[in-house]
This record gives sequence, C-alpha cells and structure tokens, in this order.
Amino acid sequence: MGYTMRINKASVHVAACALLAASFTHAPLALAETPGKQLARGKYLVEAGGCHDCHTPKKMTAAGPVPDLSLALSGQRASLPVAPVPAGVLGPAPTQWIAMTNADQTAWAGPWGISFSANLTPDKVTGLGNWTVEQFIATVRTGKHLGLGRPLLPPMPVPGLAVLTDSDLKAMFAYLRSVPPVANPVPAPIPPK
Repeated sequence: MGYTMRINKASVHVAACALLAASFTHAPLALAETPGKQLARGKYLVEAGGCHDCHTPKKMTAAGPVPDLSLALSGQRASLPVAPVPAGVLGPAPTQWIAMTNADQTAWAGPWGISFSANLTPDKVTGLGNWTVEQFIATVRTGKHLGLGRPLLPPMPVPGLAVLTDSDLKAMFAYLRSVPPVANPVPAPIPPK
C-alpha cells in the first residue's frame, strides 16, 4: 500500500523556495573552479535540492521510509507493479487528494496521470549515461525531456531548478555522472483516464 500526500500551492512553493535557498547559499563559480569542488557542489545541490526524495527508492525502517542508497537516484523500480488509483480519490475539491505517491515515493498520481521518477544514474541504457551536459541543462531549463521531448511531470520542481546557474547545473550533472550506474528501465508516464 502506498502513502498519500496532499499537495497545495503553498507546499510546492515552499519546496521550490528551499531549493532556491540551497542554490544561493554559496557563490557557484567559487566552488566549481576545480573538478573536486564541482563534484562537491553537485552533491550538495542534489542532496539539498531533495533529488533523493523522489529519485531514490525507499526502504521501510522503524522511523518510516528512508532512501535505499543501494539504489540511489535510480528512479521508479521497473520491477514494481503500479498500484491502481482508486476512483474518486483525486480531484480539486477540498475533500479529495490532488496527488498520491507509492511507498517508494518514485511514482506519483494526479490530474496529469501517473508519473515516474527518472533514473538519474550514469547507466548508458536506462539512465543519463549517454546524455551530454547540454542536454541535461536544456531538460532543466525547458522542463522537457532532452530539452524538446515530452514535458517533465509533477512533482518535478522545474521552476525552482530552471533558475539555477549553468555552473550549478554542470556541477549537478558532473555529480550524477559520478554515482554508481544502476540498470533500471523506468516506465513511461501513464496519461490520465
């Protein structure tokens, strides 16, 4: 059974503000001058930006779900079936939910259908392994896959990420390229019924 989450404009705004605040805590160019500093900056931005919240499957502990770092940033597990969304649960009325997530917090259902968190590891077949930094930046700036494909769907915080500097996005990409690759073909989004 998955967890449900109520999302409203205030919570999305707070998440975007937290990401922006994390971005501007340090001067991006001063920290990204060397490869080591660039990787450290990228790791900082990925962690402060909450990328593990949606892109890393969870494991249940006594304290609740925590990221399963053995699958870090690998997205929705291809092996997990998608639970059905109960009829009448999603809707705009105050008594309904606008979004739901699975127990891994890697699949999200809402008015847009069902979206799955992408594999951000450097796996060459199922992740970012064949992407260029330019494609990564275009994806973040436009909110579209590879900068020209399908839209990135909620809960991806495109407005908050799009304002990051090129230096910050290059640092994030460099860090994502440094994590262990995980072969995990994430399912395509499911349109709303």
